[in-house]
This record gives sequence, structure tokens and C-alpha cells, in this order.
Amino acid sequence: MDEIFDKLQSVVDRYDELNELISDPEVIADTQKFMKLSKEEADLRDTVAAYKKYQKVTQQLDDDKEMLRDKIDDPDLETMVKDEISDFTDQKEKLESELKVMLLPQDPNDDKNIIMEIHGAAGGDEGSLFAGDLFSMYSKYAERQGWQVEIIDKNETEVGGFKEIVLMIT
Repeated sequence: MDEIFDKLQSVVDRYDELNELISDPEVIADTQKFMKLSKEEADLRDTVAAYKKYQKVTQQLDDDKEMLRDKIDDPDLETMVKDEISDFTDQKEKLESELKVMLLPQDPNDDKNIIMEIHGAAGGDEGSLFAGDLFSMYSKYAERQGWQVEIIDKNETEVGGFKEIVLMIT
């Protein structure tokens, strides 16, 4: 886990460095460089925010554990602290797994759009219905992923399917 924290700290350091560079008047004057640095900063923003939240949750968890070690006289307060410890432990585990995923290298194709063509082809009405099912399946998957689906061209059949449909997923 230490390697992960070292990597996260280097991400935070780079993020801070980018924020300084972005505010430099020379960088602002160079549009290409400014855009490149702004994109890199935006890519790191969620990871840095999650790491800071993780640090805050870890600190609160440590404080609550310390409070329990100091022997609490009030049973209601003790129960409340134990509940907080349970909640913070769950949050910490969730944030750890999110941070591990965030540190995975990005695919260079992640920012690119696709254009997809689906043809009913041979099979007559059955083929066109199957093309309609494929379109529905891909559209729903894209929506679940948070992607936008735009129909570029379509050629519908009388039975409710598609002879051909072209869509762009962004």
C-alpha cells in the first residue's frame, strides 16, 4: 500500500505544479501549452480530490479510535463513536479501491469517439429485428457508461428493425 501512497503523493505534487504553471502569464500566453497543461490538470483533479477525501476519512478514523482508547464515560457517546468508526472504515475501504482504479494508466483511445454501423444483412425481417436488438443493446450499454449516442443515419423496416443504422458514441 505504501507504493500506492507514494504514487498518489506524486500525483498531488504534479497537480500542484500544474496549478502553478497554469497561473503563469507566460503559459497563459501560449495557447497550446495552456490547453495541454489544463487537460492534464483536469485529468488529475478527481484523483487528487479522492485522495484528499481519503486522508480526511483516515484522520477522522484515527481520531475516533484515539477517543475510544481514552475511555469514554458516556455510553451514548461511545456508541456514536463506534458507529462512526464503522462508517469511516467502510468509506476508507471504498476510497482505497477507487484510488487503485484511478491510478491505472489511461488508454490513449479513451478520449476518442466511435462511429458504429449495424446492418440487418441476410435474413430478411429476422436480420433487421436482430439489428434493432443490437442497436438497443449498444445504446443502453453506452448510456450506463455515461456516453452519448447520436444516430447519424438509419433505414428502418416495416417490422420495427433496421436494414441499416449508423450511430456515433461519444
